[in-house]
Amino acid sequence: MIISDEQWGTLLETRVLHPTAIAAAHASRHRRPILADDGATFIIAVDHPARRANGVGDEPLAMANRRDLIQRTMTALADPGVDGVMGTPDILDDLVLLGALDGKVAIGSMNRGGLQGSAWELDDRLTGHDVASIVEQGLDGGKMLLRIDPDDPNTRPTIEACAEFITGLANAGLMAMIEPLAYTSSNGRAVLDTSVDEQVRCVGIASALGSTSAYTWLKLPATNEIERVMAATSLPGLILGGAPGPDPASAFDEWRRAMAVPNVRGLVVGRSLLYPPDADVAGAVATAVQIVHPS
Repeated sequence: MIISDEQWGTLLETRVLHPTAIAAAHASRHRRPILADDGATFIIAVDHPARRANGVGDEPLAMANRRDLIQRTMTALADPGVDGVMGTPDILDDLVLLGALDGKVAIGSMNRGGLQGSAWELDDRLTGHDVASIVEQGLDGGKMLLRIDPDDPNTRPTIEACAEFITGLANAGLMAMIEPLAYTSSNGRAVLDTSVDEQVRCVGIASALGSTSAYTWLKLPATNEIERVMAATSLPGLILGGAPGPDPASAFDEWRRAMAVPNVRGLVVGRSLLYPPDADVAGAVATAVQIVHPS
C-alpha cells in the first residue's frame, strides 16, 4: 500500500484547516464485530512511539517516520484477514482520515505515560484514549499496559488506574484489553521478567481487576509454557508479537502453538510484522493471517 503525495498532502492540510473532519470520519466509520466468523481476531498493534519505543532491531528510530509507519500499517490492514488495529489517538486519527479503518476493528491505546527508559517507567499514566473518548469516537475497546514489579512502588498506581479503566469500559459494554507483564529491575532500569511463574501470577492479578471481568481480554506473550499461563484464567487471550527477533519463523511457530490453546482467540502484533527482516510487510502479514484464520 503506497500513500501518494496527494493523499499525504491532503491529510496534512485537513489536520490544519479542518480538524473537525477527524470526529466526522470516526462517526461515519463502518463498524464490525471484534471476532471474525471463525471466532478469532487478528489485530495490528501500532502504539509504540507514544511510549518512546521507536526501535526495531538495531535501528533505534525505525518507527520515527510517521508516513512510513502509516503506510506499513495500511499495507497490513489491506489484507482482508487482518481484522483491525490498536493504536494511540494520533495513529487512529491518521488512519481514519485516510479511510483505512472502515470495516475494521479499532482499539484505543490508553496508558502510554510509562516512557521507555524513564525513572517512572512502571507508573504508566493515562496519556492516550480515555473511556469517554473511546465511546465518543465509536471505537471498539481500549488497551492497557500493566507491568508488575513487586519491588517498584510505581506499579501500584498503574494497577489502580487499570482497574478503573476496566470498570469504565465494561460499563460501556466495550472490550478492555489488558497486557500484564512481569518486570524486574537491572542497573536501575525496568526489564522484562521472562519467568513463567511470574507471568502466571500477573495473569491472576489482571484477571481480577475492575468491578467485572465480563469484557476483559488478556494480551499475553507466547511463552514456551503458554498452556500453563492461559490455564491461570478463564478469560479470552490474545497473543502479542513483541520485539522482532532474528528468526521470524520461530515466532510464527510460537504463535501457531499458542493458537491451539482453547481460550486463545487471536494475535495482536505490531513491529514483528510491520518491520520484517526481508521488508516484505504484506508477506509477513499473510503468513500471520493463515495462523489466525487458516483457510
